[in-house]
Amino acid sequence: MVENSNIETSDNPPLDLSDKVIHRNLQKTALISSLGGLLFGIDTGIINGALIYMSSPSELNLTPNDQGLVTSAITLGAAFGAVFAGRISDKIGRKHLLRYLSVWFIIFTLLCSFAPNALIMIISRALLGLAVGGVSVIVPTYLSEFSTPEIRGRFVAQNELMIVTGQLLAFVVNAILGNIFTGVNSIWRYMLGFCVIPAILLFIGLSFISESPRWLVMKNRNSEAEQVLAKVRPNKKVVLEEIKQIQVAVNQEKNGKQATFKDLATPWIRRIVLIGIGLAIMQQIIGINVMMYYGTSILTQSGFKHNAALIANIFNGVMSVLGTSIGMMIMNKVNRRTMLLGGITGTTISLILIVICSSVFQHSALLPYLVLLCTMLFLIFFQGSLSPIVWIMLSEIFPQNIRGMGMGVSTFFLWFSNFLVGMFFPILVAHLGLSLTFLVFVGFNIISFIFSYFCVPETRGKSLEKIQAEFKSGKISKVSE
Repeated sequence: MVENSNIETSDNPPLDLSDKVIHRNLQKTALISSLGGLLFGIDTGIINGALIYMSSPSELNLTPNDQGLVTSAITLGAAFGAVFAGRISDKIGRKHLLRYLSVWFIIFTLLCSFAPNALIMIISRALLGLAVGGVSVIVPTYLSEFSTPEIRGRFVAQNELMIVTGQLLAFVVNAILGNIFTGVNSIWRYMLGFCVIPAILLFIGLSFISESPRWLVMKNRNSEAEQVLAKVRPNKKVVLEEIKQIQVAVNQEKNGKQATFKDLATPWIRRIVLIGIGLAIMQQIIGINVMMYYGTSILTQSGFKHNAALIANIFNGVMSVLGTSIGMMIMNKVNRRTMLLGGITGTTISLILIVICSSVFQHSALLPYLVLLCTMLFLIFFQGSLSPIVWIMLSEIFPQNIRGMGMGVSTFFLWFSNFLVGMFFPILVAHLGLSLTFLVFVGFNIISFIFSYFCVPETRGKSLEKIQAEFKSGKISKVSE
């Protein structure tokens, strides 16, 4: 039974709050919770510089196959972590799950740091991936449930910014440790161990923020939800109105029929889900995590000394942060399809330039610098358009009764594609060389452009109901309203 009486008779009604106080409280919540996104970025980015060290014969003696598994095991674990995190958080709460995940991060980060062989490293990275996948789902959910419609896009996008900031921080730590401890092959253990620090900060920081108000209402704990919202809303009237709106939404979800896999027999539902899967796979096969996981290795093979490659790779991290910041500024001003197709065009040109440069300037001292410029160009286009737009479109194409299944399936395919790219890239380089390997990814980019042009609808400015009606009618509009 819903505690409506508790809403109306609170003994301590919240005082009116100024915009400055509300902003400060919201930012505290966003900063602490998005440490999960920072962890996501650090744990996926730290392998970039550590891989060469741990591959040496005196350390883990990794083959190209081993390198692929060590790098991509975390994303395989993330695929499963992302699938189950939502259900678990519905039972125990967003904040409590984040706390458990922070402990999980600490335990398996340490196991990775002390791994005596490749097998233990691969298993530890896969188990660490469960936490990475968990925070990739829970942090955006938590942020969206605290934000208002006016700030939701920017508020949730902060998590994406924290992810690329985490990757940049990982690149900086790799460069510092690699250049200070020159020739110390075991330095990779300290690189991986660094990831414990933000995990501890997340664990401590969660003590200073509240549980999601939406989850509290879902559990009929409306008095607590009122107290939480009182810190981030201007007055009691707004708080009570929002709680009523949450109650209506929760009741509709309970009473509404949620789609299952059986509903894929319905053509328009199947079409939406297949487009969601296509967007998820496309985001990964374009090649972003080749840059994020193997950037240092690519620059080394291009001609940089290893220590110089660690430093040069920082520029890739800076471009990721810059691109994400640009994407956040323009995502509500430019059509989704325009950003998507423009981004793919940019990444395709960047990869073609890498192929040309690595062939024409094969023995030139200019080659490493040209490759670095091309990877920076790739990251600007990807992070400034493809990365945020795919996530936004995934949230927009699924109507309410399909969203749970659609997002779950799409996210799984996204992470599994991430795993395959990370797994097979070093194997392709070992057999084909750098130039032909990037030519393969040029092909994937062309396929992605064709898919986006012919299959992906425009969703900017359209309600979920309008998008659903277009799919039902079979006439997908490619223009915004």
